[in-house]
Amino acid sequence: MFWMLLVLLYGLLKGAREIAKKKAMEKSTMLEVLFFYTLFSFLLTALISLLGGREGLSEIDPGNISPAMMGAMAFKAFIIFVAWICGFLAVKKMPVGVYGILDLARVLFSTLLGVVVLHEILYLPQILGLILVCAGLLMLKWIPKGKIPEKTKGSDERIPFVYILISLACCLLNSVSGLMDKMLMSTGLTAAALQFWYMLFLTLFYATFLLIRREKIDLKGVLKNLWIPVLAVMFVIADRALFIANKMPDSRMTVMTVIKQAGVFVTILGGRFVFKEKNTTYKIFCALVVVAGILISSLL
Repeated sequence: MFWMLLVLLYGLLKGAREIAKKKAMEKSTMLEVLFFYTLFSFLLTALISLLGGREGLSEIDPGNISPAMMGAMAFKAFIIFVAWICGFLAVKKMPVGVYGILDLARVLFSTLLGVVVLHEILYLPQILGLILVCAGLLMLKWIPKGKIPEKTKGSDERIPFVYILISLACCLLNSVSGLMDKMLMSTGLTAAALQFWYMLFLTLFYATFLLIRREKIDLKGVLKNLWIPVLAVMFVIADRALFIANKMPDSRMTVMTVIKQAGVFVTILGGRFVFKEKNTTYKIFCALVVVAGILISSLL
C-alpha cells in the first residue's frame, strides 16, 4: 500500500528533522535557524505551486479564499510560530532522544482535543492506550544516571522541568494546529493552498519578531549552515507525502497515526550516534511503551 510508505516517509523525515535542528543550532542562533528554515520552506512551497502551472496557481489565488479563511490560516500560523519557538528551545536544551519521546505526547493532546472540541467518545481501548502513553512519558523521569564521558558531558544530565513543560507546550500547540487542519480541510480548502498561505504568514511572523528584537543576523554564517536548507527540504517533502497519503481513498487515519511514530526511533538513534547520548536502550523501551499505547488506542 503506497500510502503507508508515504506516511512512513513522513515519520522518518520528522524524526530526522529533530537531529537536523540541533545540528543547525550548533552553527547559527535559534532565531536565525527558525527564520531561514521557515523562509526556505515557504520558497520551496511557492516553487512547487509555480511548477504546478495554472492549476497550482489557482489553488493559492487569494481571490478563491474568503477573508475568514485567511484569518483562520493566519491564526494557525501564529500557533505554529509559538510552537516552533518552544520546540526549537526544547530540542536545543535537552537530549534529542528524550525530546523525540516527549514529542509523542502530541497523540495524547490530539485525543483530548478530539474529546473536548469534537465531542468524540473514548472507549476502553482508547483509555488503556492513553494510560500507556502517560506511563511511557512519565518513565522518562527515571532515566538511569550513568557515568558520562567527559567529551559528552551534559548530553544526558537531568533536564530542568521548565524545558519539559516547554516541550509539552509545543506538543499541545501542534495538536491544536492539527485540529485546525482537519477543520480547514473540511471546508474544501486544498492542501497546497493551506501550506502556501500558512507558511507565508509564518515567515512574516518570524521576520516581524526578528525586527522587534533587533536580532543581528549573521547572513554569511547562515548561508554556510547547510543544515538549514536540509531542514526546509525535509519539511516540504514530509508534508507533501502526508498530504498525498491523506487524499488516497484507501488510507486509514488510525493506521497513519501509528506509522507516523516511527520517527521517534530515528531521533533516539540519532541522539546515540550523532550526539553520543546515553541510555539508548531505556529510551527505546519508553518509546515502545508509548507506541504500544498509541497502537492499542488507534487500532482496537
